[in-house]
Amino acid sequence: MAMALSEATLPNASGDHGNSALKKSLKDSSKMSLRDLPMDNWMGHLPCELWDIPLCNLAIPGSHNAITYCLDKNDHSPMDLTQPDMLQKLDKYMKPLIRPFVYKWAVAQESSVKEQLDGGVRYCDLRIAHRPNDSSTDLYFYHGVYTTITVETVLKEIREWLDGHPREVVILSFSHFLGLNQELHSSLISTIKNVFSSKLCPKTEAVTLRNLWNQGHQVIVSYEHNISNRHNDLWSHIPYWWANKCKAEALIEEFERRKQNGRPGGFFVMGINLTEDLKYICSHPTESLKDMVMSTNPTLLHWVGQQRPGANAGSVNIIAGDFVTEGSFIPSVVGLNENLMNRAS
Repeated sequence: MAMALSEATLPNASGDHGNSALKKSLKDSSKMSLRDLPMDNWMGHLPCELWDIPLCNLAIPGSHNAITYCLDKNDHSPMDLTQPDMLQKLDKYMKPLIRPFVYKWAVAQESSVKEQLDGGVRYCDLRIAHRPNDSSTDLYFYHGVYTTITVETVLKEIREWLDGHPREVVILSFSHFLGLNQELHSSLISTIKNVFSSKLCPKTEAVTLRNLWNQGHQVIVSYEHNISNRHNDLWSHIPYWWANKCKAEALIEEFERRKQNGRPGGFFVMGINLTEDLKYICSHPTESLKDMVMSTNPTLLHWVGQQRPGANAGSVNIIAGDFVTEGSFIPSVVGLNENLMNRAS
């Protein structure tokens, strides 16, 4: 078992009373199921034997398409340019009919980013776009349509949350860039650095909770663009396993097949988010993405509960899903870390 931090390095301690309370909390947490930890501070409550395990070997709950709770529903937003030409044309001439259909399959999270973090999410899938015909440098998130909230606003919300949770670490994956030129990439990177400042963790071999706490780092930024090579505090893109299936059984079969070839080195994401296809939508005309997710959750969560984090070939790391604050998804993922502990039977 790893030795505990010294009192001088225990974060959030204030005098003897603060140290005693924190050490008692850590001792108590080693006796309980990790599923029962307070999810808003679950990293800070992990038993000390997990503090020196690389984060890429821990089980971490993640949010797929994290910022889709604020998609623009006033019909003023254009559809994003990744949508099929036919759908964009139909939206132009039949907006009152098409938009409700788009929204119910585009919203992947209903909880705000703060609510997701409070619920235990520690990985956020952030898809960044510059809106067409926008003369400003404002950037938004998108999925079907664009959000009403800018990227900078959400990053500041995350920073504020981290200030109140100094022992928690978040992994932010910036990807699927749409409409960004070199200037806008530079502007976004400047915003990331200005907002998070010294909380940004530079690229390094192995990252553990103990090291991050000691250095005051709370944010790991993954950036899916070669510009990240020029910046010491931008990590390269984190691989995301996407099954592209609309049925839980097919998704599980695909991931079991991939696991036989071994997990990637470093961080990687296993996305248990299902993907609707045209056939599925046409055969379920009154349903939504949430209906599909909720109907398959029992099967997927049963499978998640059988996974093991770690460095072995078939191990998991980040597990991301849709509507993550619903049900027991987050505690189920956090609870997998018990497999890494040497507990007496």
